[in-house]
Amino acid sequence: MLKVEKDCLPSPNYMFSQKDINEKMRAILVDWIIEVHLKFKLLPETLFITINLIDRYLSLVSIKRNNLQLVGVTAMFIASKYEQIQTPEVRDFVYITDNAYTKNEIFAMEHAILSTLNFSMIMCTPYRFLERFFKVASDSQRVWNLARYLIELPLIEHRMLKYTPSILAASAVYLAQNILLGNQSEWTTDL
Repeated sequence: MLKVEKDCLPSPNYMFSQKDINEKMRAILVDWIIEVHLKFKLLPETLFITINLIDRYLSLVSIKRNNLQLVGVTAMFIASKYEQIQTPEVRDFVYITDNAYTKNEIFAMEHAILSTLNFSMIMCTPYRFLERFFKVASDSQRVWNLARYLIELPLIEHRMLKYTPSILAASAVYLAQNILLGNQSEWTTDL
């Protein structure tokens, strides 16, 4: 995973090349994607793959703001097909966008995203690293839950793209263990 992790990272500075979208729009999109992810009851890894696909695509292609949601929903469609056993249908994605896009537009964007990324679907997300690190570091369900929360926080923040998934996951496990299992009296006096 460490060997391929750098091959699947988006450019952390891609927003500078985007003319019509900005970091705030990306944050709103990611927040909406998280809600859609919860509504469809998808696997946690699907969310991380979706965000990775969005960022990798936007690193390479400048888009108009009216297509940003289309990129997001199509990335989730692709990630669902990649990770889920039972995937939502394309009509579900049309519906979730309040019919802002058609099936054909989603299929066209799917082709555009996959072609731009050279059909490279190999990616190491913070969630996969977290699973590995957690097995070694802890067996506490509370540590797992807090660490999962901590790796989801950076999804919305564009500035966090400069950190590798392995660093985010290791930091989450370390912080969760120190908060929950470390010397708790030190933490409470600081608060």
